[in-house]
Amino acid sequence: MNNRIVIFSAILLAACGNNPSSRTVTDTAGARTVTAVSLLPDPDNFLDTADGQATGLYFLHNGNLTAAITNYGARLVSLIVPDKNGTPTDVVLGYDSIGKYLHRPDTYFGAIVGRYGNRIGHARFKLNGKEYTLYKNNGPNTLHGGKKGFDAVVWNARKLDTTTLRLTYISKDGEEGYPGNLQVTVTYLLDSNGLRINYEATTDKPTVLNLTNHSYFNLNGQGTGTIGNHTLQLNANYYTPVDSTLIPTGKIESVTGTPFDFTKPTAIGARINDSANRQIKFGHGYDHNFVLNTVKLGPPEGYEEHGPAAIATGDLSGIVMSVYTDQPGIQFYSGNFLNGTNPLKGGKTDGYRTAFCLETQHFPNSPNEPSFPSTVLKPGEKYSTWTYFKFSTK
Repeated sequence: MNNRIVIFSAILLAACGNNPSSRTVTDTAGARTVTAVSLLPDPDNFLDTADGQATGLYFLHNGNLTAAITNYGARLVSLIVPDKNGTPTDVVLGYDSIGKYLHRPDTYFGAIVGRYGNRIGHARFKLNGKEYTLYKNNGPNTLHGGKKGFDAVVWNARKLDTTTLRLTYISKDGEEGYPGNLQVTVTYLLDSNGLRINYEATTDKPTVLNLTNHSYFNLNGQGTGTIGNHTLQLNANYYTPVDSTLIPTGKIESVTGTPFDFTKPTAIGARINDSANRQIKFGHGYDHNFVLNTVKLGPPEGYEEHGPAAIATGDLSGIVMSVYTDQPGIQFYSGNFLNGTNPLKGGKTDGYRTAFCLETQHFPNSPNEPSFPSTVLKPGEKYSTWTYFKFSTK
């Protein structure tokens, strides 16, 4: 069976019992899956406690796609899709045990980040005339929720069926400096073509909120080398330039004639070292918010009518990932600070620019930029947004 994964239903367990290359995997929810030469992490390595709450690993499966998710940080640990030859390929970076997530909290691998994904300038904002002070964990700014954001807490997890995992978390009033008791629900749903993430939240006080998933992707397979030859297309004619601390200046500028023009499929590495471009210097490559041309408001049904926000293609695997969302922006990060120090699944490491992120979002620092789309959530309102990662091959 070489490097292929075969997923069987529970009724085939007995038939596969004599296959020496097969093993039975039972996730935290008790669901049993048989794999051949498995790429999946061992769920026993995710049984632990953090802040007195139990952690675990949950598997979703649909057709040729398999996902592994831990309730610590509501993180996507593995996402296995077939390449152009049908070989199962794990396209996200992650660890093989909960201990590595607990003791290397600065990586954000696969995490749901919040309350505010991305940066808020000078770690403060005003809302209804009151200033709120946040934790500075990124130079003078706050990043991805602060010292202990949603990536570093244990979520309550409920596996609804073999394709759906629902995670909930209550962020208390004043947590990391943010106002309001916030009830958050994130649902991972795996269909036969891709992974959908639904986000919902309510609050009892006005607050700001910007949730996203921080998965690092390598479409040739995690740990297989540079993403410089991946091609990327972004449905964005404009982006938000930043200052030297990566806070948007408030301007919205055209990508035309700049290294930020991905309106046509372009190799990620083609212009990433343009030393003449100040924005490239600030980001040490790409770490910028792109203003999406069109988004679909409402539920994800019919998403294809509006086109993808982004399309990335692995140069070796032929795996194509199309990203759909109802959000106004997407943060493209080219793995500029990965340095090979993190031990990934399968003995791999996270080398320099060996993965990229496409974080669907509202714009960074929106609470301090009135001209940007608002991120304010009020009592009686429901925060509801979605992102869909669709996979195919070419």
